[in-house]
Amino acid sequence: MLAAMERRPRPTFEPAGAGMLLVSTTAVSVGTGALVGWAAGFVGYGILGGAIVGVPAGIAAVYFRYREALS
Repeated sequence: MLAAMERRPRPTFEPAGAGMLLVSTTAVSVGTGALVGWAAGFVGYGILGGAIVGVPAGIAAVYFRYREALS
């Protein structure tokens, strides 16, 4: 009975970890976009497309990683 009553500790929000997750997700997306752009002959457009996709993807990654701590 007591084991069922125990509360789990609330997850903590780590700003440095969230920042690194945001930056790394965005950087991977920009790098992928640059490779796709290079293959198509338009590196600049690939970088731009990667950044446009990468920023929301990074925000989503941070949200899904820290959603327990943010609620």
